Amino acid sequence: MSTASELACYTLIQMPSEAEPPNELQFKNDIEKGDTKTKIKALKQLIYMMLNGEKMPGLLMYVIRFLLPMPDHTIKKLLLVFWEIVPKTQPDGKLLNEMILVCDAYRRDLQHPNEFIRGSTLRFLCKLKEPELLEPLMPAITECLEHRHSYVRRNAVLAIFTIYKNFDFLIPDAPELIHNFLEQEKDASCKRNAFMMLIHVDQERALDYLSTCIDQINSFNDILQLVIVELVYKVCHTNPSERSRFIRCIYNLLQSTSAAVRYEAAGTLVTLSSAPTAVKAAASCYIDLIIKESDNNVKLIVLDRLISLKDDPVHEKILQELVMDIMRVLSASDLEVRKKTLDLALDLVSSRNVEEMVLVLKKEVTKTHNTGEHEDTGKYRQLLVRTLHTCSIKFPDIAAQVIPVLMEFLSDTNELAASDVLVFVREAIQRFEQLKSLVISKLLEVFPTIRNVKIHRAALWILGEYCTTVEDIQSVMTEIRNSLGEIPIVDDEMRKAAGESTDEESVQISSGRRLVTDMGTYATQSALSSASHKSSDDTRPPMRGFLMDGDFFVGACLATVLSKLAFRYVDLVASEKKQNSFLAEAMLIMATTIHLGKSGLAKKNITDDDVDRISMCLKVLAERHPLMSAVFQKECRASLDAMLLAKQKEDSGSKKDVFDRKSVKIQPDDPINFMQLLANTESSSSQDQLTMSLTLATMGVSTRKEAADISSSKLSKVTQLTGFSDPVYGEAYININQYDIVLDVLVVNQTADTLQNCSLELATLGDLKLVEKPQPMTLGPHDFCNIKANVKVASTENGIIFGNIVYDVTGAANDRNVVVLNDIHIDIMDYIVPATCTDAEFRTMWAEFEWENKVTVNTNIADLPGYLKHVLKCTNMRCLTPEKALSGDCGFMAANLYARSIFGEDALANLSIEKPVTAAADAPVQGHIRIRAKSQGMALSLGDKINLSQKKDKDGK
Repeated sequence: MSTASELACYTLIQMPSEAEPPNELQFKNDIEKGDTKTKIKALKQLIYMMLNGEKMPGLLMYVIRFLLPMPDHTIKKLLLVFWEIVPKTQPDGKLLNEMILVCDAYRRDLQHPNEFIRGSTLRFLCKLKEPELLEPLMPAITECLEHRHSYVRRNAVLAIFTIYKNFDFLIPDAPELIHNFLEQEKDASCKRNAFMMLIHVDQERALDYLSTCIDQINSFNDILQLVIVELVYKVCHTNPSERSRFIRCIYNLLQSTSAAVRYEAAGTLVTLSSAPTAVKAAASCYIDLIIKESDNNVKLIVLDRLISLKDDPVHEKILQELVMDIMRVLSASDLEVRKKTLDLALDLVSSRNVEEMVLVLKKEVTKTHNTGEHEDTGKYRQLLVRTLHTCSIKFPDIAAQVIPVLMEFLSDTNELAASDVLVFVREAIQRFEQLKSLVISKLLEVFPTIRNVKIHRAALWILGEYCTTVEDIQSVMTEIRNSLGEIPIVDDEMRKAAGESTDEESVQISSGRRLVTDMGTYATQSALSSASHKSSDDTRPPMRGFLMDGDFFVGACLATVLSKLAFRYVDLVASEKKQNSFLAEAMLIMATTIHLGKSGLAKKNITDDDVDRISMCLKVLAERHPLMSAVFQKECRASLDAMLLAKQKEDSGSKKDVFDRKSVKIQPDDPINFMQLLANTESSSSQDQLTMSLTLATMGVSTRKEAADISSSKLSKVTQLTGFSDPVYGEAYININQYDIVLDVLVVNQTADTLQNCSLELATLGDLKLVEKPQPMTLGPHDFCNIKANVKVASTENGIIFGNIVYDVTGAANDRNVVVLNDIHIDIMDYIVPATCTDAEFRTMWAEFEWENKVTVNTNIADLPGYLKHVLKCTNMRCLTPEKALSGDCGFMAANLYARSIFGEDALANLSIEKPVTAAADAPVQGHIRIRAKSQGMALSLGDKINLSQKKDKDGK
């Protein structure tokens, strides 16, 4: 195949397609007789056409005669590109005679007094692949090593490096020459290039040089230090016996002034040595980098390295000693950095340092109170609460220190942090009996300051559930009276509305304020007249304020709490008079709540559900049946125990999975691996980590994984674009990386004609963007070629790539021929991964997201759990509803699903399906799936995916 794709090309140039290309005669005229600007324009067009596959052999001598001798720098730069792409050999493979003239011209450029021309010519020589052209230039290249300017010297080193690597016979003494040059050189960039060459061609000389200056490494420039780190890694990887010789060198580089050098040195140190001192030094270096670097992306990358260190069970114990150093990272302002830091510290904290960690967290809590309210401040406060919660559950001894700090959050305006505090308080009071009195006293102390209705309701429930002594019960009743105000509520509100003042609300007239009217005279305003305009909402007690706003669910909760307290009080107090007095007061509060709800004074009337709940509690207290007493006092607590136990088992199960992944399991009969006898595919530790990381960065996946399962990776992603009977056959391999799609299109000429200007024209639908237009090709009879196209992906939604192949037939006078391609559908599932979140976060996102797509279930699957599994499999979502909540057979199922895209977009789904008990056994499942997302495209794409999978499943069966 003699196409342009076979020729080596290092320079990519965007070719404008709107201009009409000139013919060869016009080129000759412009090159020979045009002025400098005309010659530059002609040379550019000539380069474009040659990249397009045109040979233009008749213009070669014109370029040599009229352009090569010109001193203009722009023409010289363009000529470097021209000589890079022009064919330099005859069909039989021999060098063109004209190239001798070109070689002589570049020999003169290598001796040019201008250092830029010398340097750019040396860079160009790195790209030549013809030894016949390079051989006469070798003396001039070697002389450039002694040039006064560092730009020329460092490019001369690169040219010698490339030539020696490709054609070592042209300069056999290159390693010795560069070694001598390195010993005398003072410029950092020149030394770096020379040292890099010795690393790749003669490691012994590189090691000799390093041994002579190992004590001066800290004074070297950072670019040279980075190359030294690479050399030490390569040497110690191939020859482990050299580790002791150079490990001190890496330790020294941990103190470098360059952050990049310290980062690479720390990574190399951990790779080469698992000694505790080495791991500790590397981790300390990472922590120092996170604290001192201002870029949040750098902080996150280095934090990931620390987390990967922690995942190794050998290194985890060493990192536990550095928990307090890790906590210093909380000084960062980015929420994601703080979240990762707290998660890492929680995994590493032990009984030895948990008290110090709690002290730091207390200080951070105090800081959040002192700083102004910001969007991230509330979320950070919530993270601190959860961290303290986890610490207290892990180490019960410190719970007594944590509870007073967390109780302060209950009066906070941030509902997220306060609700997390109550979740912690509920779990702590249930698990740790010795903390009950402390929690109750602190909760009673802070209860009057709570101003959020949800927090107030939850705190009231905890007090009603866990107050078991007469003193505590009476204290709770006192707080309830204070939060309701004077009862009956309706009569009190009617009196206030009529303007009757009570003793508590007497208003005194203070000295008036002097005001100036429009006419310039003085007027007096009394405090009585100004106070009459103030809303009475601010003066209402908290509970009454909630009820007046129409939130009677808190009234239903209050009725339940009063019932529990009344039953306990009756059991504890022997006096029947006191019992009846307590019951009467509780029943009066319930009755006045119902009265207020139906009076119309509140902003919203009470709902029927709340009326039923409060009425039931009234009836229970009136009858005082032993069965209902057991339900309120024991069964409610048993349900809470069961829920907390299930949650504890779920958490311990996930921790066990993590522990199993971490633990190194070696059986007694496992084979012993000898590194020298292992193939590359069998040992990950024997592979060069630098090469592996570079492969992962460029390819997206490891080559070993692809080689192991080629049927499921590559062949399944080949899409046929045209028919077998079309004159041009095309098929594409779709390689989806994280943020882009690479289309490798095979184009086959199935005719006996030569196809010129054969180009792949693509267009996209959706949030896809074609990066560059594929270059046209020339295809011989029955020839083929591969054309690559890159498509950038900006968001998670289904996309379509469509287009055609356009070509000209040599000698034909008709218009261009077009072959229309099949559409390529980009699946949204390639960008969605299962994720997890809490129920509170799910509800918050569900309320915030504005795009909803309701999908009707249309399938022949007859099993409710089976349909749920089918939806999870086809959408890559995770079910947030616990397994126990989905178990059983009641004919109805509701589940919450959650996933996240690689672009950080959230996708929520609520599955509500049913199968009536009276229906036949093979009757299909019915119901709906509601999908919510921030973007319309994601909601619609997920809905389309579910609809499509339902139809496939139905057809398949």
